Parts: sequence; structure tokens; C-alpha cells
Amino acid sequence: MSGRKIKVLIIDDSALIRQTFKSFFEETKDIEVIATAGDPYIAAHKMQKEIPDVITLDIEMPRMDGLTFLKKLMKQYPLPVIVVSGVSPQNSQNALKALEYGAVEIINKPELYTKEKLEESKTRLIDAVRAASLSKINRIGVKQKIEIPEKKAKPKFKTDFKVAPKNSADIILPYTKKKNFLFKQQIIAIGASTGGTEAIRMILEQMPLNCPGIVIVQHMPPVFTKSFADRLNDICQIEVREAKNGDKVEKGLALIAPGSHHLLLKHRADSYYVELNDGPLVNRHRPSVDVLFRSVANNAGTNAIGIILTGMGDDGARCMAEMKESGAFNIAQSEETCVVFGMPKEAIKHGGTDITLPLEEIAPFVIKKLNLQL
Repeated sequence: MSGRKIKVLIIDDSALIRQTFKSFFEETKDIEVIATAGDPYIAAHKMQKEIPDVITLDIEMPRMDGLTFLKKLMKQYPLPVIVVSGVSPQNSQNALKALEYGAVEIINKPELYTKEKLEESKTRLIDAVRAASLSKINRIGVKQKIEIPEKKAKPKFKTDFKVAPKNSADIILPYTKKKNFLFKQQIIAIGASTGGTEAIRMILEQMPLNCPGIVIVQHMPPVFTKSFADRLNDICQIEVREAKNGDKVEKGLALIAPGSHHLLLKHRADSYYVELNDGPLVNRHRPSVDVLFRSVANNAGTNAIGIILTGMGDDGARCMAEMKESGAFNIAQSEETCVVFGMPKEAIKHGGTDITLPLEEIAPFVIKKLNLQL
């Protein structure tokens, strides 16, 4: 397999952000910045000379905003786009619109003021570019060609990326290996990353009001998770909201982990509830799917259904196997319906799944398995 570098175009009106991103990528061996641009007009001109594999795109820019550029790009010449957005309610709404328009990922503007936050920003950006480079972009509805050269066939990217050591779920909580669960209340646990917002929407939209409580980790920055939950709440039968510490897990309710905290399922005498934890990154993520799945293995076991959806990397794979060991029934999204087949593939490889299904079949299967009333 070729080790060709991932070619990135950075579009941002801030020279500081452009230089910061470029410096991040210069520290890798598999990513190359082929150009930077202060606005979409300059970017379009530079794309006449060389087409990138991945674009990082600011939302708020002069002359043409990022959403307008993204819509034009996806209609004419779809490419993997990572939206870079500041943290505010309006920016989070626009970033979610960008996902609807075809962007594959959202990341925050980097926090430049502390070394720890800067390292986290760098990690998330590099991981996002690698995931985007492997993503499948939907070309349905393309009506015309943009006035830039057609892409030539290229060798596949190297996928065995060298990454920094990463924490396991052990740093947040141990695995208790329980087998007997006297409390009998069903729950559904879902983990997703790149492409997951649309996959989660498709599942939750089909869930009836009498479905078990649902706990969700979607890799997404802070603030955006609340906007994502609010948008789902508007279109789903069930209630969907961003989780708060101590929230009960109840029928007809889906709780989404905040972008800044791990989400843990806990159990007391008569109910499940969630606990938020702002500890270290696990598998280079906070929230981490592995942390959620381990807490489900420890506290729900045979009462749980686990679902692992599209995303790059292996977050969720090891602890989904623990869920299965504790008696849970686990589902992986099929390769043909994933934007990136990394997380489901790794979960299957670790022996943690019972069945693999196309995305559109997951909710109907769960409804039938749990004998839910529509």
C-alpha cells in the first residue's frame, strides 16, 4: 500500500489559525499542506492548480462564508471537508448545517493559551484529517463540474498511522467483570464518530416512545453536542437532550454526552443514571465510547444493547467486547453504510459484536428484538 501523504487545503481568514494548523501538520509524516487561503475565492483559485484530499474550512469569513462555499463545493465537486468553528450557539447551529450539507467533521478553533489545550486541539485536528481522508463522500445530485481539473486516480492512503500513546478506559474506571445483574431495566448504548451525526439521527428518528433509555457518545466538541441534541429533539418522537450529571436514564429518553465530558452509566436501587467525568482523553477522545461501554458492561450487562456506528479508530472496540462478556447484545454498522468503517471494524475484530447490519436496518432490528410497540 502506498504511503502517499494526505494533501490538505486550509481555508481560514485568520493568519494565526492558518499558521497554527500548518505547524500541526508539519509535525506529522502523513499529512502535507498544499495551500492555505484567507477566503473561499482564494481557495477556489488555488484549487485550479492542485486538488486537495481534505479541506479544513472556517465558517465565518469575509466575502463568502464557509456554508455558502461548502454548498457550492458539494454540488459541483464533493471533497471531504472538516468544519472549523468558534464556540458559540450560533456557530454550533451553522456547523450542524454544514454536516447536513456534506461536511464530515466538526472541530473547535484551537485553544492557543495553554499547552494542554493546544495539544488536545492538535490531536483532534490531525485525527479528523486522517478520518476525513478515508471517508466516503456522497456524490448523489452532482449536476456540474467545477472549473478545475478532474481528479486522477490516486493510490490509497497509508492507514497504519503512527499516533502518540493513548489512555485506555482504565484511567477513568476499572472493569468489574460482573455476570449477574439483578436489576432488570433495558438500556441502549450507542457510540459513533465521523459520519455519526447522520447515523444517530436515522436511528433515533425511528425509535418509539416506549423504547428503553438511550445513552450516546458522539465524538463532537463542546457546545455542538447541545445543539445536536436540541435539533434531534425537534424531529424525533422521543426526547433527546444533552446529558447533565445525575440525569436518570428513562424510557423514551436519549442522553447525549457533552463534548467536554465522558459519560458513564451508573445504577442505584431503582434506576440507571448518568455521571459526567472531565478526566483525561481516552483513546484520544473526551467523551470516549470505551468509557461509556465499560460503564454499561459494569452496570447493565445483560440488560443492554450496544450499537457501534461509523467512525475512524478503535474507540469502543475493547469495551464493547467487555459488554458482550457481561451479557449485552451488540450491533455493528455495516461497512457499506459507514462513512468510515474503522470503529465497527475494530469492534468486530475484538469479538465484541453479535451482528452486523446496514444502518437503515439497525432501528427496526432493535424494535423487533425488544418487542417495542410502534
